[in-house]
Parts: sequence; structure tokens; C-alpha cells
Amino acid sequence: SVTVQAFTGTYGINYGRIANNILSPDDVVTLLRAAKIKNVRIYDFDHSVLKAFSGTGLELVVGLPNENLRDVSANADHAMNWVKDNVLAYLPDTHIRGIAIGNEVLGSSDEFSGFLLGAVKNVYNALDKLKLSHLVQITTAHSQAVFDDSFPPSSCVFKDNVVQYMKPLLEFFSQIGSPFCLNAYPFLAYMYNKDQIDINYALFLPTKGADDPKTKLHYDNLLDAQIDAAYAALEDAGYGKMEVIVTETGWASHGDENEAAATANNARTYNYNLRKRLAKMKGTPLRPKSVLKVYVFAIFNENLKPGPTSERNFGLFKPDGSISYDIGFHGFKSSSADSPLLSLKVRGNSSIQLVWLLLHNINNGYCTTACVVKMVIEH
Repeated sequence: SVTVQAFTGTYGINYGRIANNILSPDDVVTLLRAAKIKNVRIYDFDHSVLKAFSGTGLELVVGLPNENLRDVSANADHAMNWVKDNVLAYLPDTHIRGIAIGNEVLGSSDEFSGFLLGAVKNVYNALDKLKLSHLVQITTAHSQAVFDDSFPPSSCVFKDNVVQYMKPLLEFFSQIGSPFCLNAYPFLAYMYNKDQIDINYALFLPTKGADDPKTKLHYDNLLDAQIDAAYAALEDAGYGKMEVIVTETGWASHGDENEAAATANNARTYNYNLRKRLAKMKGTPLRPKSVLKVYVFAIFNENLKPGPTSERNFGLFKPDGSISYDIGFHGFKSSSADSPLLSLKVRGNSSIQLVWLLLHNINNGYCTTACVVKMVIEH
């Protein structure tokens, strides 16, 4: 097997777009480059996003949505055409490094469970025939609903109704060198177990922590415990060497009356401390040498997401690109007088003005190569 790495460094972000008021993909590229966030996941294969990421150096994981699994699983030609249209057509200018086949398919309803492995194999085989399997990694992200008895971490196993789908999937992933992708939310764990979980433990703040009586390992934060629970389940299933990557984690900054923990202060604390945790380049207590890799959820608050208010408030940035709270990133400036993003259009036909704007935006990290080309063409 050939191991493909779809993740550079330790920090990535999810680019959810269930909203009607967020920045354009071109502006998102500018925002991410200014924040120096290189690893990005989207939940579909929107061509406007793929085009905007062209020539930027940002590394993208595209998604095959759950509703596409049946067709891609049933027909290898459908899988080949999908890969050609949505991956091959944009390489190498758009750095597509991975394909996420479905999202949180296993563990809840069985609507798509029977199609997941077939879709994974057909997409991988299409990549292989196109000689792309060494460049593009295949994964699928799981929620914690696939687990049973996740605390203490060493007791975690896969649920009985998941095993029949999970084991053959893990076997195939082990053959092609893919990681186990986990969506892990201390926020949700705390919300459902307020009486048992210290909020400081969930927020990476000083606390007495928790001990695993079987392994004798000590945990000072909940996210590490959630990840090691996944490792324990993998080991129980016979795949203890498989890497765990966190494909979603975050904390809501606003919620309903019964979501008291969803505050801007808690969200800032969680995400700021998560960045510090990842910057240490270390693993978990159970896998100390496996440097943790995490995609944060998400770039934006998404106003069209269904469910409780918290679901629409996981963004590090507000829809206009301003920061939701300060964890060290800089959002778009609000004043048109000093906003480089609002100065991209050149009035009149002044070449001097164009050159000045290009230099200003490049020097401040607000303009990509694609942005420069676009400005020149428009001028």
C-alpha cells in the first residue's frame, strides 16, 4: 500500500457553506491565506470553490455527499465520471489532496450505510486507474455515534450495529493507508453530561482531569480522551496501528436557553487553547508519538443550518469575514477607508494606482497569485 498524506502540519479548517450571506470563495481564499491556514475541507465539490482555490497553494479535501453514495457505489462508471469531472479536471492547479466519501454515515440511521464501502472502493479504483491514488487520499468521517462505552477511553468499542459495516471499511482503509477520521466535540459531550464533566476539562483549562484505571493514563482534557477512545475501539477491532485524525471539532459561540455553555467566551477559550495544544506538536496519552492533526469547525457561522441555535454559531468568523472572537486571527477590516479587500477594484485607468494596490495587497498578505492575475485582467 502507498500512504497518501492529505494533511500538512497540524491545523486545518472546515469550510461549510450552508448560508446565504457569507463571503465569496475568492474572498475566503484571501481570508485563509491571511490566517495562514493551509488545510481546508469542504462538504461537496462546488466548482466555484475549486476554481477559487486554483493557484493558491491551499490544500483541499472535497466531499462526496451522502446522497451521492448510492449511485457511486452501484456503478463504477459513475465513480469514474465523478472523479474526472470534480477532481482530475482541477488538478494540478487546485491542490485537491483528499476525497471524503460521505459524512457521519455510520452509527445513526442505516439509510446510506450499505453504500459506503462500495462508494469508497469505486472512487479509489477510479483514482487508481487515473494514476492519482498516490496523490489523493480517500477517507470518511465518523461521529462518536459509532462508539459504545467511550469512557474510560480504554473501554471504547464499536457499537454492535456498526461493526458489520465498520470492519470491512477499516480493512480496506488499512490496505490503502487511510486514517480513521473522527468528528469529536467536547462541547456536545459536556452539553449532554454536565453533571459528570467539568467544563474546564472540556475547555483545556486547569482541572484535576481524569484517569483511565486500565491503562493508568491521565487525561487533562476531554478531546485527548475522545481521541484515545477511538484508538481503543480500533485496537479492539484489530486496527490499532491506524492513525486517528480529527476532521471536526469546535465550540458554539451562541445557543438557545438550554445551551448555556454556548458563549463567545467559551468558544474563544476552546479554540484558543486548541491552537496552543496543536502547536506543541504532540500526540495523546495513548499515542504520544502520533502528532495530532485537527480540522476546526468552521470558518463561518452558517445561518441556514437546521437544528438548535448553536448549530449556526460554530464559525471562527462572522459571515462578513470579521472575527467572531479573538484567538489570534485577523478578519476583514470593517472600514472601507482602510480595507484592502474593498480596494481591489481600480477606478479609472491608472496603471500607477493598479501597481500600488497590487503591492499593498501582496505585502499585507491579502492577495493571492490568482487575485493578482484577476486584477490585471479586469484592469
